[in-house]
Amino acid sequence: MPRKAQTQSLADESSAPGGAAAVDRAITLLAAFRSGDVALSLADLAERTRLYKSTVLRLLASLEHGRLVERLPNGHYALGMEVARLHAIHAANFSLDRLVLPVLKELVEKTGESAAYHVRQGRPPNQTRLCLYRVDSPHPIRDHIRAGDVLPLSSGTGGRVLSAFGLGDEQQVPSQEERVLYARIREQGYFASVGDRLAEVAGISAPVANVRGVVVAALTLTMPNHRYDELYVKDVLLAARQLGRSMG
Repeated sequence: MPRKAQTQSLADESSAPGGAAAVDRAITLLAAFRSGDVALSLADLAERTRLYKSTVLRLLASLEHGRLVERLPNGHYALGMEVARLHAIHAANFSLDRLVLPVLKELVEKTGESAAYHVRQGRPPNQTRLCLYRVDSPHPIRDHIRAGDVLPLSSGTGGRVLSAFGLGDEQQVPSQEERVLYARIREQGYFASVGDRLAEVAGISAPVANVRGVVVAALTLTMPNHRYDELYVKDVLLAARQLGRSMG
């Protein structure tokens, strides 16, 4: 009989309802590659996914056959050319960066603070938010969130805005206090706070709604507490509306 794992793998913890376990495991192997990784050893992949090495090897054989990974002469594994091909197709058909980045850069030039574009990630009740785009403030003292960072929905002005405007999320709100807060955010159309996620960081966020009125993201301006200026609210709202008008 196969050994029973003492701890669950990442794939088992977040398996797709009605999905295929092998596919879930293969996806966690691809997701194990992080920014800055050139190649990973079998031990690295097993550790990051919490899968047995024998299972990892079987999955890698299929991924290598599909050119999603390639085995290097030193025995380590790197992402394969098929990943680059799929990325090129995605980039050609989904050029969101050409819409978002110019708006973020303009907002940073206008305010001198850091601007970011956050989207929801995952499914309730385990949703998070992903910093999809980020333009840093020119100031040496600033927060250090990067594009690709995963942040909570339950704190930070971006998370609060996405929660407030999320469809069907009232059942996810754990407290009456947050229900009142999210109702106020929806009423005023933005959220500004000092120290909501990090004690020394202030933020202003506004929803980005597409032409159908669906909120697809939160546009966020962040700065140290001592540089917070309520006048920036107008700039953030204008930038969020500008983005919304450009989205189909």
